[in-house]
Amino acid sequence: MDQANRDKSQVALNSVFAAVFLTAIKLVVGGLSGSLGIMAEAAHSGLDLVAALVTLLAVRASGKPADRQHLYGHGKIENLSALFETLLLLVTCVWIIHEAYDRLLAKTVVVDASIWTFLVMGVSIGVDVSRSRMLYRAAKEHKSQALEADALHFSTDIWSSAVVLVGLLGVRIGEWVPALDFLAKADAVAALGVALIVIYVSGRLGSRTLSELLDAAPEGMSDTVKSVAESIPEVKDCHSIRLRSSGPRVFIDAHVTLDGNMRLSDAHRLTDAIEERIQAAIPGADITVHPEPERDVQALPTAQPPAQP
Repeated sequence: MDQANRDKSQVALNSVFAAVFLTAIKLVVGGLSGSLGIMAEAAHSGLDLVAALVTLLAVRASGKPADRQHLYGHGKIENLSALFETLLLLVTCVWIIHEAYDRLLAKTVVVDASIWTFLVMGVSIGVDVSRSRMLYRAAKEHKSQALEADALHFSTDIWSSAVVLVGLLGVRIGEWVPALDFLAKADAVAALGVALIVIYVSGRLGSRTLSELLDAAPEGMSDTVKSVAESIPEVKDCHSIRLRSSGPRVFIDAHVTLDGNMRLSDAHRLTDAIEERIQAAIPGADITVHPEPERDVQALPTAQPPAQP
């Protein structure tokens, strides 16, 4: 395993430990207080733990080199892990919305908005801020889709925890001011807020993941390849550009039109130069440039056979 994969694995492992800690304290405090908002957050953190484990396994597996069965490497495993995270998030939302509906319209549950409920949510926000920054930094450095998805996932926990805090504060105010006792339902409303946040993020994450799995070209990259190649004077045209992503790598195939009278060795050196230019514009890309002769060139003069005596 190279240094980049070791770094990614370490960041993913730290995320697993953080998820274990947050899930445990939310389950304990949520169960003791009866807060649906905190229990919703505990379920969310539990799925964060599963997602973090999947990310850890995906990062380690995607770092394997290409083989005879996987000529483009194993980078797509990172995209599959992100899709799995999306499905887990949506399942959580179904449970949260169902329970919140029951508490708002069908049954009454007393929530104990004690100092411990506020404390656990404050700790959760602090841990999530640190964790999401760490993941975003590693994702940017190593161009890891799995870590980026994990970072996006955990950054939403910050906002959902804040929503739960508002709900708990509403419960507390309802206890202090009898005329505002309707705020006792604020916890269930906050849980619905959590669900809506998670659905929104899941939609974004799922859309990006499916695009990657379906080999959608990164936006604007085809234009970049064309403009870089055609900036070289000897290149008449750049066309038939194809791109696909596999984890942190982008594979690029492009055809360029060159002078048909150019020698093969010169054409080879020129395609190497084109690949280097594109590599500078899109670091880490795997590039193949195919040269084609200009259609309207005149054929090279052929040797005349010797005159017959």
